[in-house]
This record gives sequence, C-alpha cells and structure tokens, in this order.
Amino acid sequence: MPTININHTAISNLDITPAQLVIAKITNTITDDPVQFKIFYDRDPSDPRELSEIPEVRLWFIRLDATYPWLPYILDWKDGELGRYAAMLVPHEFHATTGIEYNFEAMQIFIMQKIFIISNWLKTQGIDSTEKLQQMTQVLGYEIDQEFFDFL
Repeated sequence: MPTININHTAISNLDITPAQLVIAKITNTITDDPVQFKIFYDRDPSDPRELSEIPEVRLWFIRLDATYPWLPYILDWKDGELGRYAAMLVPHEFHATTGIEYNFEAMQIFIMQKIFIISNWLKTQGIDSTEKLQQMTQVLGYEIDQEFFDFL
C-alpha cells in the first residue's frame, strides 16, 4: 500500500515533497491500491489535541489539497484515511462520546467541491466512476443521487 510519510520538518516547512514522490509513482496508473498517511509530528506528551487540531499540520494538508485536490479519491477509505483527510480541511469538534463532529455546512461545501473537482479529473483520466464518487460521499455520511451525477 502506498504510504505518504510526513515528519515534523516537512510540516514545519510546508514541504509536500513526501507526498509528491508517492503520488508521482501512482498517478500514471490509478489502481485499487489506496494511499495512506503516516504522520510523525513531535509534540509535548501533555498536548491533548488531535493532529487535525494542530494548525501547522492542518496548513500542510491545505497546501497538499491545493496541489492535489483529487487526492481523496485515491485514499484508503476503509482504514479511515478519507475521514482523517477531511478533518484536516473541514472545521470540526471532538467529543468523548460521539467522536468527530464536522461542521455540517462546511462538510457539505467540501463534499460538493470534491465531487466537481474529482469528476472533472476522472474525465481527464478517461475514467467513468460515479459509483465510486457516490461511495466516497457515503463514507463521509452523505447520500447523493445518481441524477446529480447524470446532470454533471
């Protein structure tokens, strides 16, 4: 499984080279081998924040997403990578009992933006995969009808 290893230095320098190296190897052959992240970010052991709550980590992911806005399509959804990726970009709160709660409207905007971007990107790749896009939105808790994709 392709893994993007991100360390403290890359995050501090907004250096997305670790991701670029992995993505360059796989973009010529979009496969069913999903991508995952391993994040190594030094912090005080008493720091209770999740990685997605650390501004420097989120900023790194914002830069990555600006460069590869279609990246969610190739992430390992089954292992939770899509949810973690969304958490880096969408405002949310953590609750001890219910876990992560995304801002509803921000998540809607994120999902619609990703549908538009990824559907256009898939067309440039010669791939028709509205079914997988529908599955992607379902992973994030949204149901989008086939009619919407037909409209696109």
